[in-house]
Parts: sequence; structure tokens; C-alpha cells
Amino acid sequence: MKAFYIFLILTIGTGTLYAQDSLSKTVKQPVAPWFVERFRLSAGFFVPVNNTNIQVGVTGGALGTDIDFERDLGFTSSQLTFQANFQWRISRRSRLNLNYYNIPRSSTYTLKKDITFNDKTYHVDASVNSFFNTAIYQFSYGYALVAKPKYEIGLLIGAHIIGGSAGIGLSGANANVSTSTNFGFTAPLPDLGIWGGYAISDRFAVTLDGDYLAVTVGDISGRIIAYNLQFLYKLMPQLDITLGYTGLNFRVDVEKPKVEGHFKWGYNGPALGATFSFGKRTWVH
Repeated sequence: MKAFYIFLILTIGTGTLYAQDSLSKTVKQPVAPWFVERFRLSAGFFVPVNNTNIQVGVTGGALGTDIDFERDLGFTSSQLTFQANFQWRISRRSRLNLNYYNIPRSSTYTLKKDITFNDKTYHVDASVNSFFNTAIYQFSYGYALVAKPKYEIGLLIGAHIIGGSAGIGLSGANANVSTSTNFGFTAPLPDLGIWGGYAISDRFAVTLDGDYLAVTVGDISGRIIAYNLQFLYKLMPQLDITLGYTGLNFRVDVEKPKVEGHFKWGYNGPALGATFSFGKRTWVH
């Protein structure tokens, strides 16, 4: 009888292992393009062509000058800056994205016309220092409506959190505390968009993200149009290089108790970076 029980246990165990092996062979893993990895960490350089208009005045009173920072304050139209991205593929179809851009800008310039910023007026021929610094964080969740072995297309929902500060002050011998003015804001702007990617070959691919929304949140109203087109090349396993074109275009209106500001600016230009991928995935390429 003891031998019978041993035989029965071995038979059931062998049958269970066989059934599990058969099931694993019949259940196919999802197939994704080669650039779809569990985690992707990217960093690189962004060379935007800038277009910045800012108007700051007293709330309920006269608005300041509509200042073109490139034309009126001598800002360069383009500059080299830094960007970073982290992507987590929760599943074959779902992803979370975090993007970061840091764009500090400054200039020293002799005015060609009178400029009023907030409640201060800076007169023609005055030498002024000015700055406009922007830090942009983008969070988004995307879901692939179409997920094929070579391409995918999906929708995204997220937000751009924009921290901006601008200021003007006299420079040189005329500079003093009373003749400098700053204005800062933090604007959370939700957005909706589309995204997709296509594997051209085993090493080349192209991806595109685009989003837009106009919304009012408290004392801040804004509009955003953003896009990111990238060409990817697999240099080696887990390491890609990317060449793309990125656009970030904003309009933000801020009203505070004593001052209000109107900001309209755009950063559009080429980007070059590298991406490191890692993590165990539940799909195959």
C-alpha cells in the first residue's frame, strides 16, 4: 500500500509538471517593438530656438510693456540646455513618463526704447540686466490602443508643471535695489495627447509624442502645445542614441493680489541624447 501511495504521488506530480509545461507553451508572450523596455532613462542636450514675450503690470491698473525678450532685451535666440526623461512600462500597453527641462537665460543690454515692467520704467539708453528662467516637469500616463510587434499608437493624459521667473534691473554704476523688479510663478497645466512609435528595422525606430490643452486653474490660465519627434538607433543592447526635434510652446496668464503677468514663449529645436534601458519585462521583442 505504501508503494501505491508513492506511485500515486509521483504520477500526480509528473502530470502537473507536464500540464504546466504545456500551458506555458500555449500561452504566448506579447511581442513589442525593440524600443519597448521596462525602464528607460534618457539624458541629453536641447538647442531650442526661443521666442519670448512677457508683459507684467499692476493688477487693476496699467499693464506693462509687451516685451520681446530677444528683440527688446538682447536675449540670444538659441542656446544649449539640458533635458532628461524617465519612462516606466507598467505593462506592454501602459507607461508612465517623466520629462525635465531646465532653461536659464540672461542678458545685459542697452535699451533702444522705454520699457515698463511691473511698476518700474526703464528708459532708453539705460543698461539693464535681465533674466528669464524656466524649469519644466512633465508627468504623463499613456495607454496603447494599438500594440503590434512593430508599432504602437496610444493616448496620454498628464500635466506640465512650469516654474518661471523673470526680472529686469539696472546694471553698472546706475544699479541699486530700488531699480530692479522680479516676477515668478508656478503653473500646473494639465494636458491630453497622443503618442506612438514604429520600428523601422532591428536597430532604427521613430517615436512621436504630442499634447495640447487650454485650461484655467485658480488664478492661473494657460495653454500648452508640446511635441517630441525622435529617431532612435540601437548602438548596443540596452543603449540607444536619439536625435529629435522638440517643441514646447506656452501661454500663461497669472493674476496676483498686486501684480499680473502675461507670458507667451516657445522653445523649439533639435535634441541629441542617449538612453539606457533595463529591467525584466513580460513581453518579447
